[in-house]
This record gives sequence, structure tokens and C-alpha cells, in this order.
Amino acid sequence: MDIYLRSTSTIDCNNTLVMEKAQELVKGQKEIPDKAKCLFYFVRDEIKYNLYVPNDKPEHYRASRILQEKEGFCIQKAVLLTALSRAVGIPARIHLAAIRNHLVPDKLKQLMGGNLFPTHGYSDLYVEEEWIKAAPTFDLGLCQKNRFTIVEFDGKHDAILPAYNLDGNPHMEYVEDRGHYDDLPFDKIVAWRVEALGADIFERMSQETQSRKRQA
Repeated sequence: MDIYLRSTSTIDCNNTLVMEKAQELVKGQKEIPDKAKCLFYFVRDEIKYNLYVPNDKPEHYRASRILQEKEGFCIQKAVLLTALSRAVGIPARIHLAAIRNHLVPDKLKQLMGGNLFPTHGYSDLYVEEEWIKAAPTFDLGLCQKNRFTIVEFDGKHDAILPAYNLDGNPHMEYVEDRGHYDDLPFDKIVAWRVEALGADIFERMSQETQSRKRQA
């Protein structure tokens, strides 16, 4: 289990900022499930979901960077939750999957050539001798604005992206489990994206990011 507690260049749970934030979040909590809940809700709501952030280099996924930037997309948020968990002694790992987002905006669907996201990420946390899934992807404000079903986490049971939104329409569909990892498999993530979305996907996303910045 030690491998799921170690610090890496990406999951830098021994970084001072990460350690201090983790301890601050779990202060006063004695039970592991309660600590896991505190960490989850911080990452879910205080790290705003943003698909259009830099993500084409390994350093873009570093937990301490994400903590400072206060925004990220699913894999980046999972990396931070994993690092915070390790920082308070909760074994944690990255879990990857391919998913379909049936409510993806038309512009993004056109940019990606469909609604398949080949590398969705969440965390696996080892709580009370059991691995549980925790997906802190969409923050509360985003869910309320778009009528997404909010992912709630009790620290004891799986909490993954919902199949339907609040209006009963299909939302998230998990189509392929890509396994769990003690560290971020950056090269695999890039390969899966290129295979599914084309070699120019990072350039297209970067152009969209710059376009959004100019409009802001």
C-alpha cells in the first residue's frame, strides 16, 4: 500500500502547499471517511471545472500547480484529490476511463468530432479496507447553472459522474475502464487522446483556450 502514499513529480503530496492545505481541510476530523469527504468537497467546489486549461505537458497536471491555479478539468482535479489524500495518510490512486458526455455543447462536440472523452479521470481512495471511487469533476456552481446532477460523497461509497441530469436526460456514460495507476500515466493519456481525437487535438484545444481568453 506504500506505493499509493508516495509523492511523485505529479502527485506531489509532500509539497508544502499541498500538505498544509490537506491538514487545514481535515482539522478536527478523526475518522478516515470524514477526512475523505472534506478533501473531496474542497476539490469539487473550490477548484473550478475548466476544460480549457493547459494540459499538453506533464507539469500541467502537478497537484501543487492545480491547487494554486484553483481550476482544472477532471484528471487534474483527480490528481489534486489524490495528492491531498496521500498527504493525510489516505492511500489514493488515479483511475481513468473513456466516457461519453451526451450533453456536450455543440461547439465542443464539433471541436472534438463527437462526444467521446477518451481520458476521463477520478480518484480511488482506500477507506476502511476498501477502494472507493470519487469523481470531484463538476463544481456545485457549474452543476446548478447547467442542471447537472451533483455528485455527493459520503466517504464510504462510490461517487462517480451521473448517468442522467436533473431533467432525466442522458448525461454521462462510462464506456471503457482504462485502469488505475499509482502515478499519472501521461504518455498513455496523450496516446489515447491522439488515437481517438486526432494528432492535432492539443492544438485545437489550445486555439479554443486562447479564443476564450480574448473574449473574457
